[in-house]
Amino acid sequence: MTPDSATNRHLVTVWNPSYGTDVMESHIRLLSDRAQRFRAGSADEETVYIWWGRIRSAHRQQVLPHIADVLALENELGESDGDAERELQLYITDYRSLHVAHVGEITADDPREFEENAELHVPPLYRKEGINCDCWFKIWDIRRLVSDETVTVVEELSKLRNVAYHDMPVSIYGGMVNLPLIVKRPDGARYFESDVRQQLIGSQYWVEFDSEHSGIGATERELREYCFGEEAWAKLDPGARTFIATAEKLYRDHRNDVAFDFSPVLIGFAKAFEVQTNIVLKRALANVRPLDRTVNLDGRSMDLVKAGPYGLGELAIIIGEKE
Repeated sequence: MTPDSATNRHLVTVWNPSYGTDVMESHIRLLSDRAQRFRAGSADEETVYIWWGRIRSAHRQQVLPHIADVLALENELGESDGDAERELQLYITDYRSLHVAHVGEITADDPREFEENAELHVPPLYRKEGINCDCWFKIWDIRRLVSDETVTVVEELSKLRNVAYHDMPVSIYGGMVNLPLIVKRPDGARYFESDVRQQLIGSQYWVEFDSEHSGIGATERELREYCFGEEAWAKLDPGARTFIATAEKLYRDHRNDVAFDFSPVLIGFAKAFEVQTNIVLKRALANVRPLDRTVNLDGRSMDLVKAGPYGLGELAIIIGEKE
C-alpha cells in the first residue's frame, strides 16, 4: 500500500548524554567525514552513511514492547508517495536541541558484526564495553532543526502525533516513554529532497552545512523572543529559521567592519524567503485542481505543486509580480 504524505510514520528518540559528552557530535563528525570524502572523490556516494543504535539500558532485560512495529517501518522504505519516494525521518533530541535524520534502513542485526569496515560507519561510543542496542538505524543525512532552545524543541515536537497515544501531540513532559516513539506528521514536511538541497546548499550534505553554521542558538532565541514572537517563529520552516539566524549572526559579527562583504547576509535572508514561500505556495495550491495550478515556466508546462523548488525569479513570475 502506498503511504499517504499526511500519515507517513516516523520515529522520535532521545540521545543520552550519560554515554558521553559528545554523543550527537560523534555521529555528526563521522557522517560529515564520509560526505567530505565522497565530494573529494575518494569514496563512493554509497559510503555516505552512519549507524545510530537504540542503546538498551543495562537495567532493562526484556525486549522493547513495540520493537516489531519499529522494525516493520523498514518495509515502507522505497515506496512512493505520489511522485516522491517515502522519506522516513528519525527525530533525535536531548530536550535542548533537536535534529532530524534521514533513515535508509532499520535492522535488529548489529553492524559492528556484519560491517566489513565498521569503524567507518559506527561511532566510537558503541565500541565501549557493555553497549548493546535493540535496533539500528542507517542514517544518510542529519539536519539540525533546533539549537539550544528547549521552548522551540517543545513546539517542533508538538507537530508530531504519537501513534501509541491516540495520535496526541508529542510531549517531552511525560510522553517520552518506550522509545523510539512511532509518530505521524500531519503536515507532511520533508527535509531531505535532493533538488531542494541542491538549490539551497549546492553539493553539500545538510550535516556539513549545519556543522559550518553552528553557534546560532542564542541568535535564534533572541529572534524568537524580541523580533518575531513565539507564534510567528514557530510557524517558520526550520530551514528558513536557520538561514535567518545565520544571516543575522553574520551581520551582527561584522556590522562595524566597513570592508566586509555583506552579500552573504542578503543571500541568507533571500534563501529563507525562498524556503518559506515555496512551502506556503504548495500548501495553498494543494487542493486546487491540477489544471488550474499548471503554469508555463521557461517554455515548460508544470504543475506548481509537483514541480519545484522555485527560485526567487520563478516565484516572482508565479505570484504575478513579474511577467
